[in-house]
Order: sequence, then structure tokens, then C-alpha cells
Amino acid sequence: MPGKKEPILIASDHYGLLLKNPIRDYIIEKGCEVKDLGVNSEEPVLYPEIAMNLAEEVAKNNYSRGILICGTGIGMAIVANKVPGVRAAVIHDPYSAERSRASNDAQIATLGSLVIGVNAAKKMIDIWLESEFGGGRSLPKVQMIKDMDEKRWVK
Repeated sequence: MPGKKEPILIASDHYGLLLKNPIRDYIIEKGCEVKDLGVNSEEPVLYPEIAMNLAEEVAKNNYSRGILICGTGIGMAIVANKVPGVRAAVIHDPYSAERSRASNDAQIATLGSLVIGVNAAKKMIDIWLESEFGGGRSLPKVQMIKDMDEKRWVK
């Protein structure tokens, strides 16, 4: 499980704050180190900057995994996926949590505090942290995504 070797990044906007703190504390209780990039108040903020900051840290290979939380998880995933080298996925059920890692090698999990409760989120995070990229038939697909990032197809 990552995090015992290096910190796991976590960040949220004001909508995700009530889910971020319990998830952060839960991961710490499991013996993993967590670096909390905020926010730490309910004052409204714009999530794109938060997602970009965390995703850039992952893209620089400073951290292998990160967790982003907003109202739905969708906006955070969209922004994080704009950073070349990052694969972010919304996880809200056991299958998406496991497949986001095993098939897609997602380094960032996004969650929606208005979609999933704390106990369910803890289970999804357990699955996501324990899952690893399986390679196999998914390897050429993930490599294609990496190649697209290198070519900077997005203009």
C-alpha cells in the first residue's frame, strides 16, 4: 500500500471538506502518511486550482497517489486529467475503485461528498489503495494514453 513509503496527497474544495477530513484521518489511522493540501474552511473556493495543484505534484512524480474531493468528484477529475501524465478517476463503488487502478493505473481518485457517505468512501479508498496496475491487456491502452500526453495532443 502506498503511503507507508511516501505520503498520499489529499485536497478538497469547500463542498468536499466534510468528507476530506474523515478520509484523511482514516488513512492516517491505517498507518499511512498523508499530506493535506487543504482546504480547511467552509468558505467557498474554486476547485480547479485545488485539483491542478495536487495533479501537478503527482505529474512531477513527487507523489504516486492523490485523492481529490468536491461535490461530485467529476469536476476535480476533469481538471486533474488536464495535467499531462495524470490519470484521475471518479470512484464511488467497489468496481470503479478497483478498476481505476488495475486497468487504468489512475494515480488520483476523486470522490463526491454529495454522492457518497463517509463509511462507503472509506471502503472505496481501501480498495483503491490496495489495488495495483495489472498490466496485461490494459498495458497498451495505458501506454497509448501516456504517449498522447507526451505528444501533447491537447492544444
